[in-house]
Amino acid sequence: MRLVMNEPVERMDRPYARRWWALLVLCLSLLIIVMANTALTVAAPDMTRDLGLSSADLQWVIDGYTVPYAALMLLLGAIGDKYSRRGALILGLVVFGGGAVAGSLVGSATGVIAARAVMGVGAALIMPATLSLLAATFPRAERAKAIVLWTATAGLAIAAGPLVAGALLEHHGWSSTFLINVPIAVLAVIGALVLVPPSRAAHHNRIDYVGGLLSVVWIGSLVYMIIEGPHFGWGVKAVTAAVAAGAGLVLFVLWELRHPRPVIDVRRFAHRRFAGSNLAVALFFLAVFGAFYYLTQHLQFVLGYDALDTGVRMLPLAGAVFVGSALTGYLTPRVGMKITVTAGMVGGTVALALLTRVDASSGYGDLVLPLVMLGLAIGLALSPCTDAIMGAFPEAELGVGGAVNDTSLELGGSLGIAILGSVLAGSYSSHLADATAGSGLPAGALTTAQDSVGAGYAVAQGIGDKAHALGEQAARTADATQAAQLKAQAGQLADGARQMTDAVGSSFSHAVAHTSLVGAVILGVGTVLVAVLLPRKARTEAQVGTETETETETETEAGTVSGTDVGTEADGDAVGGAGAETEAEADAGTPAGAAVQAGTPDEVEKRVGDEVGSEGEAEAGTVTPRAAVS
Repeated sequence: MRLVMNEPVERMDRPYARRWWALLVLCLSLLIIVMANTALTVAAPDMTRDLGLSSADLQWVIDGYTVPYAALMLLLGAIGDKYSRRGALILGLVVFGGGAVAGSLVGSATGVIAARAVMGVGAALIMPATLSLLAATFPRAERAKAIVLWTATAGLAIAAGPLVAGALLEHHGWSSTFLINVPIAVLAVIGALVLVPPSRAAHHNRIDYVGGLLSVVWIGSLVYMIIEGPHFGWGVKAVTAAVAAGAGLVLFVLWELRHPRPVIDVRRFAHRRFAGSNLAVALFFLAVFGAFYYLTQHLQFVLGYDALDTGVRMLPLAGAVFVGSALTGYLTPRVGMKITVTAGMVGGTVALALLTRVDASSGYGDLVLPLVMLGLAIGLALSPCTDAIMGAFPEAELGVGGAVNDTSLELGGSLGIAILGSVLAGSYSSHLADATAGSGLPAGALTTAQDSVGAGYAVAQGIGDKAHALGEQAARTADATQAAQLKAQAGQLADGARQMTDAVGSSFSHAVAHTSLVGAVILGVGTVLVAVLLPRKARTEAQVGTETETETETETEAGTVSGTDVGTEADGDAVGGAGAETEAEADAGTPAGAAVQAGTPDEVEKRVGDEVGSEGEAEAGTVTPRAAVS
């Protein structure tokens, strides 16, 4: 057996024998790039103390990863398609690991932010590569199951990040949360070389670098605006970013509409299945990342759990994701994608609605059911949506398809933290002001306490420490009158500390409930939109248990269009690549290959790609082409 897997998957005449081991490598790669964000939420207090981070520094330590990650995925996904998807994965792992090493060694806010940005570049290479390699490696009959495991891994990483970080912080410093990524990245690189077959588009035109750079500008500016505006105010930076994002988006759309070989055909967003799937992914991660943001704070600050205990108590969400993903494989073939996804989104909305009951007396038991429901919802909805998004792209654009899916995910997550984080901060500040009215708390101390729940408890702790110091001074004072006065002052301060602690806890609990209500409304409205957008289940042979899978290979005068699997999905959409049947041809019983007229390879690929990108909403007896689905 060869040490390095060198046979391209496109040249294999049968499914790759070690494809499930290859999936393990892809899931491992996905695991570390998602955990890189969720683990940092637990390590943030230690980093703040050791590096003297301001609130602005800490925000950019977290989000310095997100901006390049979201902005570069589309361009880097296209580059991976053209040159090497496995090469993009390995390069991304190397860059990610190098950034992690640098992050563990630096001793300043600027250094950590720069290291996190490097890790974000690596993640932008890794994320679309995992999906494109999955789609290229698995035959259509097994692809949906592989996507379920991929999605479940993402859900596991959300909860596993705090657990792993908490365990490390028990005995090590915050730098260990960076270093833990290095051996995993090394293992993934070795696994990629040994187990993952190389893959690239059989036919790929020159990359639309202008469109790619415009996508970097508008997505990067949009994410920067989402971070900067809500957290630091709508000053010059945020407004400039907003203008750049708007202008960049307009230019990007106009350029892509006119370009003969765009980095992404934006007309796909006019198709209901594609648009609805992207909207569902974005909304889900808006809700999940937003809820994760305030629930981890509630567990640590209000309920008093340490980092490890917090991670353990987020595990019901991860376990529920696996269960929901398994249910997807059972439900989707029977009731169709529309009902499965809508049910998942309804479940997510209900989970957030249950969190509106949180108050000062709530314990962890009140959070378990919402966490479980949220995990089930993620598992139910995300696998079919990822399947549909990847299915809209031909074989030559699988990396771009993965990038579109992952960009929706990142934009949704960024919006969730920005929108729900802003609502949380405003609600907490307002409730705290009301709760401490008439308490005699100095204005400066109140302002400090309103900054965050951590700052609020720090102010209460400071008052308590002062009370303790006065009590000790009273014990050492010989003058009975003076000692009595000091004891009285100490008693008043101790009462004030207790009142402040109670006020901070109740204010943050009310803020969690209020923010959950806003999140439930947003996700609820989004559920209606997604339900309207997603097409109904078409009537095909799949409904009576017939599933066909064929492979076609069409040769033109100028070259060969590689055949890809064509499978009829349970929701009625046929999935195929460049050799799939088009809708019109399927009606007539004519293979797509017979319809390809003589022409240049570019023209053939463009024609077939346009056909494959058509909407998955089919009439009875009609087969709608879709590319290899990740």
